[in-house]
Amino acid sequence: MDNGAAEDTADTCPNGSAAPPDPAGPYAAGPWRNYFLILLDRIPTPIAVCNAEGEVLIANPAMAEQWGTNPGRLRGRNLLDLFRPRAKEQLYRIAEAIRLGRRSRYPVEVHWRSASDGAEREGELTVDPVGDASVQPPALLAVLRVGDTGPPPAPRGTASPIEARILALAAGGATTASIGTALGLTVDGVNYHLTRLARRWQVQGRTALVARAYVLGVLAPDTWPPAPA
Repeated sequence: MDNGAAEDTADTCPNGSAAPPDPAGPYAAGPWRNYFLILLDRIPTPIAVCNAEGEVLIANPAMAEQWGTNPGRLRGRNLLDLFRPRAKEQLYRIAEAIRLGRRSRYPVEVHWRSASDGAEREGELTVDPVGDASVQPPALLAVLRVGDTGPPPAPRGTASPIEARILALAAGGATTASIGTALGLTVDGVNYHLTRLARRWQVQGRTALVARAYVLGVLAPDTWPPAPA
């Protein structure tokens, strides 16, 4: 079942996630697509929608955070390039089941290297064929559960690369909408990261977040416009 060096925000869905194929294609969603994408932005569980070959069509901010990037830049990458399965025979069983039109849920034990701290992580990737049963091959819904045996969460006072960039733009006075445009996120996607930071640092409001970022060394103290340290 690859992350471009340059951000491509021109072809994104309303949630900042990568846009699925043409609406006339086999993976097209109905009129509810926008609501589904907005919901994805708000779910803290890492989720991606892929084609039958494992190529990412849509990813939510929680999934992109595992790679220190934004959802749009995961588009086109393959799950096998992102996650390494513990047992490759599991993949063969899934491929055969999809070929036969079966619609079961398939858990795969995976490991990967975190983009934020370079640590090796483990978890379970659940692959679930979704969509109209008449459409073959189906799209795949991939949900990641990060294992408890992995490294502990980042200590309070740290920020991922995408969080640091959001804080830098906020420190320079950028609005939520303009931050989203600059980073390939939607308003909901930006708010998702700001809310997580506020809870982690136990502060309220954007001004307090920016001040905390300078105190903790997340933003460079002697640079204008503001930039990550």
